[in-house]
Amino acid sequence: MTNGAVMLRFWMFLAAIQFGTTRLNFAIRTTWNGDCVKHEPVKISLAPSSDGGLLIKVLAPFFNSPAKPNGPAGQPFPGLWDYEVIEAFFLNDKDQYLEVEFCPYGQHLLLMLNGQRKMVKDQLPLTTFNATIGGDRWAGEAILPRSYFPPNVTRFNAYAIHGEGSDRVYESLYPVPWSQSEPDFHLLGYFQQIDMTQILNNYDSKHVSEEWRPFVTN
Repeated sequence: MTNGAVMLRFWMFLAAIQFGTTRLNFAIRTTWNGDCVKHEPVKISLAPSSDGGLLIKVLAPFFNSPAKPNGPAGQPFPGLWDYEVIEAFFLNDKDQYLEVEFCPYGQHLLLMLNGQRKMVKDQLPLTTFNATIGGDRWAGEAILPRSYFPPNVTRFNAYAIHGEGSDRVYESLYPVPWSQSEPDFHLLGYFQQIDMTQILNNYDSKHVSEEWRPFVTN
């Protein structure tokens, strides 16, 4: 495929997902510890999907570093956090959270955590995730099933990672203070408020899905 055809495909995809028409829009403008990023910020948008889930869209610079994961597009890829990736975390007040990771090449990784860093399910399937690369940018769109979210989600954070070795770059929507010695995306106390009623239709904060029922006690 020629460069012109690739760019045309990218812009057609970008137009199709109608980025910017969603309910909540975020831009990652800082590194993990609060420095300003040195490129166009990663953008993330959230909105209700027509099937009752959550529609998430991303638009980001494409760094092409590290190399492409050795796995099929559209499928979960273990350890995706070691690649070029965008992440979103949805947290409740009992430290139960959904972690979502997307790669520009089409791989994804969804994890459920019951307590800080305590993973209870991983490689959750997605029926809808599309990503495309156009020059030095990439865009993606996915539908997150409602059942993957823990009850009463109240806080949120998002991250972007790229580069290798000493050039590895970690970026955060809500960064941690300079007193932290290294990046840690599971410092839940720095997450900030999110209103799930804006991005999930008929949201019931008390509802416990079958996915989460084994881990929720009254």
